Amino acid sequence: MKRDQKDTEASLALIGRRSLVLGGAQLGVAGLLGWRMRQMQVEQAEEFRFLAEENRINMRLIAPARGLVFDRNGVPLAENAQNYRIVIVREDAGDVEDALDRLRRIIFIDDTELERALKEIGRRSPFVPVTVTENRSWEDIAAVSVNAPALPGITPDVGLTRNYPLDQDFAHVIGYVGPVSDYDLSRLDDDDPLLQIPKFQIGKTGVEQKYERDLRGKAGARRIEVNAAGRVMRELGRDDGIPGADLQLTVESRLQNFTEARLALGLSAAAVVMDVRNGDLLAVGNAPSFDPNKFVRGISVSDYGELTNNIYRPLANKAVQGAYPPGSTFKMLVALAALDAGLLSSAETVYCRGYVTLGNRRFRCWKRGGHGNVNLEKSLQQSCDVYYYELAQRVGIDRIAAMARKFGIGQQFDLPMSAVTAGVMPDKGWIAERYGKEWRVGDSLNAAIGQGYVLASPLQLAVMAARLASGTSIQPRLVRSVDGVETPVVGAEPLDLNENHLRLVRNGMDAVVNSNRGTAYRSRVDLDGRTMAGKTGTSQVRSVVVSNQDVPWEERDHALFVAFAPYAAPRYAVSVIVEHGGGGSTAAAPVARDILLFALNGSLPPLDSYPSDQRGEIEDLFASLDLRRDFRPSRSGRSRA
Repeated sequence: MKRDQKDTEASLALIGRRSLVLGGAQLGVAGLLGWRMRQMQVEQAEEFRFLAEENRINMRLIAPARGLVFDRNGVPLAENAQNYRIVIVREDAGDVEDALDRLRRIIFIDDTELERALKEIGRRSPFVPVTVTENRSWEDIAAVSVNAPALPGITPDVGLTRNYPLDQDFAHVIGYVGPVSDYDLSRLDDDDPLLQIPKFQIGKTGVEQKYERDLRGKAGARRIEVNAAGRVMRELGRDDGIPGADLQLTVESRLQNFTEARLALGLSAAAVVMDVRNGDLLAVGNAPSFDPNKFVRGISVSDYGELTNNIYRPLANKAVQGAYPPGSTFKMLVALAALDAGLLSSAETVYCRGYVTLGNRRFRCWKRGGHGNVNLEKSLQQSCDVYYYELAQRVGIDRIAAMARKFGIGQQFDLPMSAVTAGVMPDKGWIAERYGKEWRVGDSLNAAIGQGYVLASPLQLAVMAARLASGTSIQPRLVRSVDGVETPVVGAEPLDLNENHLRLVRNGMDAVVNSNRGTAYRSRVDLDGRTMAGKTGTSQVRSVVVSNQDVPWEERDHALFVAFAPYAAPRYAVSVIVEHGGGGSTAAAPVARDILLFALNGSLPPLDSYPSDQRGEIEDLFASLDLRRDFRPSRSGRSRA
């Protein structure tokens, strides 16, 4: 059937409209694609160029040089040494075990180190360099370099590692570094990407730990070209980052070395030397000590076992961590509490018959026969316990505790060393909170002679001696400057105490050492203008009183001594504890005297500083000490102030 003209025209018109719509749509899509292509090629060209670069260029972190640590005179205490090491790339080595066997024919590698390297090789990608052995000699590096053609995939390398040139002398002060561990990452609130670098070293103890962020520095970076598999092809650029801050401490290396050597004669001991004028800690000694370099390099199981199983506890920083009954070194504070409360006069005497009775219990004096009539000066000179039993009953524990805290007992000082203890300065509130019971008068009597619940560290006792000598609330300071910026002296304000009361106590301490009936008379200084004032102490570690010679070493009394010198114009204060050393007058006082004289003299004290009948003995003692002779001053550090 033939279509009429109108139907044909209508169909053509419909087709034309559809063609126009379809053509318009096609033109629209083409225009949109063109616009998008222009946007991507022109307007977003930089963005896509960067993404393309990311496919072939990687950024790698560069560990910065760790900040250095110096003593007050610029002697390096912690530095960075070149670490010669041997690395292996598995894909270049082929048969890894065969390659390592050939390497061991050239240089010695112990089995433990080899096992550790094989484990690391198995964990890493085949193109990642793995350290086989480190801290090698230059001779080892040269031997590997000469034999390089026979050692495919094995190459020598060099980096930086921590070194402590004075090893044991500052182990407890500086601490040590070690590779960052999963435990470190879990406890540190630190998102620094440096911590993700394998074997990156961070501070583990001491100043190294407390000043970690300052010493660490800021990461550098290098731009490297890699292929599709991620293998490094070439280095395109490098930024070495910012080295860590240098620290200068207040300690003095020669004095520290002498202190450590002198303490070592006492088996297990600690001492703190403090400048009474500004609070600078000049020496913080512990015996026995340990070599921190062993921890940096990876201490062996046997070496670590020797340290942890040693009954003299070489890993413990006894000077700041140890909390001991202060014994009679505490008596000056009891006397000051009584004087300050108006409950004691200097001329008043107490009769000592060898004990006091409280209820059905006798509190004995160390001198069984008693001291007779005792005034304040004589009570310190001869360390009469009965005198302080009487004062404790008059004054009460709360006043004693308040005075003791004024002198640093029971205070945790903010120092960059590990586990600084607050000790214990008890009072009525403390015992109620801690044990849920009331304070008894007998507890006050024990506290008055530095026993019972009272515990103090050698650091706190040194602060106490410094404050007694200076009459100020001086605070201990260990860090002198950070990158040349001085750390301020804190707490040099006068104590809120009557100067006459302080003078009475100082006179008693002078009599302890310089009166022929004083408990430390044998440890006097025989040199005009450099006389020492001090106080002996003996603290019991068991309740039953028996001779120290009749019990094992660990059950013997602790020996303590605190002092300052010169008496007329104090400069230095010292505290010494000899663990289980017996009497403070025989074990601790001679050590403190030697340390103070070294501090005053700046070197081994002259023999004429000692009583004439002791000079031969002292000369032999000095000859037996293991003293360093190679202290080398260095630069005082960079300054970014």
